[in-house]
Amino acid sequence: MTGYIGRRLLSSIPTLILISMVVFGILALAPGDPLGQFAANPDIPPEVRMNIRHQLGLDQPVPVRYVKWATAFLHGDWGYSFASRVPADRLILQRLPTDLWVIGSSYLVAVALAIPIGVLSAVKQYSLLDQVATTFAFIGFSLPTFFTGVLFIIIFSVRLHWLPFIYNAQLTDPVAMLKQAVMPVGVLALFNSAALMRFVRSSMLDNVGQDYVRTARAKGLAHRKVIMRHVLRNGLIPVVTLLALGVPAIFIGAIVTEQIFRVPGIGSLLISSIQNSDTPVVMAITFVYAILVVLFNIMADVLYGLLDPRIRYG
Repeated sequence: MTGYIGRRLLSSIPTLILISMVVFGILALAPGDPLGQFAANPDIPPEVRMNIRHQLGLDQPVPVRYVKWATAFLHGDWGYSFASRVPADRLILQRLPTDLWVIGSSYLVAVALAIPIGVLSAVKQYSLLDQVATTFAFIGFSLPTFFTGVLFIIIFSVRLHWLPFIYNAQLTDPVAMLKQAVMPVGVLALFNSAALMRFVRSSMLDNVGQDYVRTARAKGLAHRKVIMRHVLRNGLIPVVTLLALGVPAIFIGAIVTEQIFRVPGIGSLLISSIQNSDTPVVMAITFVYAILVVLFNIMADVLYGLLDPRIRYG
């Protein structure tokens, strides 16, 4: 297993290098100037603007700038924001607790709802529970988060005045923090749980009719043990991939939902950095996200072996 993980990590290095080159090239060729605010200010002389551009390395060729960025990144230097002159890693760490609280909570709620409902829906196929769960899953998956977000604001903030619709990261009161997180967590949990529940149900149905299930029942095992020990364990194997790929989204944030509720997370930081052509911050966020996706893919493969003894990694 250790050798397999080592080979996967080594094979992922070219992928990450290619991703960084593509993202850096797109940002370099994209329209917009990080110093656009200086260019629009007539009080700043052209030689001052040229000096600032030289200090930031923006007057160098794109390949040279990429090599310098990659070398600095490998040494733990993620660069400085062009807009605020604050280290990019500090900006990300400042917003990470908010994402862990809001996005992380929504993901845990989605998983806690989707797996048991999906299992029960598959076990009691075509029952009233299955039909109700399937209906709500289709509704939750079909409605985009910007629609449900606005709908929640109209109902719970404008009409009922129960919950605030603007997120305030400076609050320290636990009750106030919980109240302001209810709507963004609810919007994301509804969308994620709907998609995950349908996937769990489908995976369980693929295993319920297998020969090993009939054999286990023929041996006299109780229905609950058959479902929990055999069907669920094998049914979770394809679900693991979906769960693992969803975890990196906690660290990148939910961009649309954060914009609706003004949640100061990493997603909103990414949007503002793209608008300002803040290359160091955009590169730091996207590349860290790519690394997390690769790592959690490897973790999913390792979990396959734990769930299914037939899977062996040489």
